[in-house]
Amino acid sequence: MGLHRTTPPMDVVVRPMRPDDVPVAERLFAHTLVELEGSLATLDSPAPRLRSPQRARLWVQRTLRFVEDDPAGCWVAEENHSMTGFATSFRRESTWFLASYAVASDRQGRGIGKALLEAALTHSRGCLRGMLSASVDPRAARRYKAAGFDLHPQMTLSGPLDLSQAPEISHVRGGTSGDQEWMDSLDRSARGAAHGRDHEFLRETHNLQVLDRSSGRGYVYADEAGQVAVLAASSRRTATRLLWHTFLSCPTAETTLSHVTAANQWAVDVGMAAGLSLSTRGYLGLRGLKPPTPYLHHGALL
Repeated sequence: MGLHRTTPPMDVVVRPMRPDDVPVAERLFAHTLVELEGSLATLDSPAPRLRSPQRARLWVQRTLRFVEDDPAGCWVAEENHSMTGFATSFRRESTWFLASYAVASDRQGRGIGKALLEAALTHSRGCLRGMLSASVDPRAARRYKAAGFDLHPQMTLSGPLDLSQAPEISHVRGGTSGDQEWMDSLDRSARGAAHGRDHEFLRETHNLQVLDRSSGRGYVYADEAGQVAVLAASSRRTATRLLWHTFLSCPTAETTLSHVTAANQWAVDVGMAAGLSLSTRGYLGLRGLKPPTPYLHHGALL
């Protein structure tokens, strides 16, 4: 895709991200997200909170890998030697992914976000597809649309779990590195590119469960709270069984299922059968792709 480069304000420098920038970017991203959620909160909404220290460490660990493996996709905006925004992106095979993107709330509306996104998009040259998970920020959504991404609303299901309708699930086992070849094949079918080395990171930081039968294959990663991080399967039936298994294994009485698009009604069906409440939250941005299914994407690794 051809890019029309935007010049940032005279006092702002856009430069490649360095490893020592990553902890600063994490704090900027976390505070920006809290401010955005706070601006959209209602009287009935819980007060937004910063992520836990463990989640912050995972964010830093994951982003350091992007800076090391995909330095051309990771950029920082500085004003008077202070970070005002950043964008991190990566390539897997012939697909480009935007992992994270933020501009300090008091610096928005000055062209900084547009310049950062255009810098990150230079890493997409030659890619056939693109994918990103967007927040509810309307300015960011406008930039993604202008960059050629179709925006598909995402749904979230959350609340106390009711497992009274859960079916009996069998043949699900812990996954290993030996499963990666067929897992990568499922990724390619769903989103046009394997997760590749991202599976190594996910195995290190999440619980991997797989269903590998002649009738269907699938995998699901869940975090320490038992919440789905990413799920892929060869059929909706297999995906449904894996999601029920994750709910049945959840260590808490409540859960949240994020990043559900309209193409994945099977996940809405399971979530509602498990007593969860449905709401909309953000967008899945796609270029050269149809909404992946049966597939629940990761917020950053997609």
